[in-house]
Amino acid sequence: MNKNFLNWLLFIALSLIWGSSFILIKIGLDNHLNPYQVAALRIVSAGLVLLPSMIKYIRRIPSNKLFIVFMSGALGSLLPSFLFCMAEEGIDSSLAGTLNCLTPVFVILTGAILYQTKTSANKITGIIIAFTGSFLLLISKGRIQESQHLVYVSFVVLATILYGINVNMVAKHLLHISSLHIAAVALSLNAIPALLVLIFTGYFSLPLANHNLLVATAAACALGIVGTAMATILFYMLVKRAGGIFATTVTYGIPFIAIGWGIFYGEVFGWKQVVCLLIILFGVYWVNKKVVVKHIT
Repeated sequence: MNKNFLNWLLFIALSLIWGSSFILIKIGLDNHLNPYQVAALRIVSAGLVLLPSMIKYIRRIPSNKLFIVFMSGALGSLLPSFLFCMAEEGIDSSLAGTLNCLTPVFVILTGAILYQTKTSANKITGIIIAFTGSFLLLISKGRIQESQHLVYVSFVVLATILYGINVNMVAKHLLHISSLHIAAVALSLNAIPALLVLIFTGYFSLPLANHNLLVATAAACALGIVGTAMATILFYMLVKRAGGIFATTVTYGIPFIAIGWGIFYGEVFGWKQVVCLLIILFGVYWVNKKVVVKHIT
């Protein structure tokens, strides 16, 4: 099979999986599970799937790095899962999926603030463009005056900030540890606090044989098994085959899938929102654009 064809196949698969995660969250919330239970089920199911790998690989991670690996799981999966579920109680899944593409912007910002990573002028310009698109998107939804709506949006923004911190933390402290090892150990360890959330929110006392609860549980587990555990493995395959720059462009495909599912389920996403999305994506593209320096000889 052609190498480039397989790379694009992985790209499309990841866009479909991660882009579909926002509507799965909505399905879980619409069928009598609260956001904490949906998020906790997602992490617990991902941790259980990766538990055999965690048992196999945990000894290969230096003991002084285990806490950082745990924090990577918390910042990159556990906390964002809760934030996205909380956000979708008040905003459309399509809007959540669109705002998620701000992640590369916060990778640049948090790197500059926390790790003194140098930021070029084109990156600053791209950040401004992306934030402008996000602000216009909120206005286009017609709810900018509702403070509660802004709170729900802030949950998504905070999640993308945590993603940004995590990417920089891994690059700074876990560069020489296998990405698959990090994912398996991080998700399995973070399944422990997620399980505690399920216990204390009374999930196991619910009538789990109820049809709606079965649908919600299935959606949340699909989020974990496919959207977290399996997608992580596919992402690392893509990084190995095509490099990190190509792999991170998956971020550009996710919003279109999220919007498609949102429209299918009756969410409103008109031409104004499409224009705002294109502005955000252009900003993210500009952030990642390589500057060509011409030398005069």
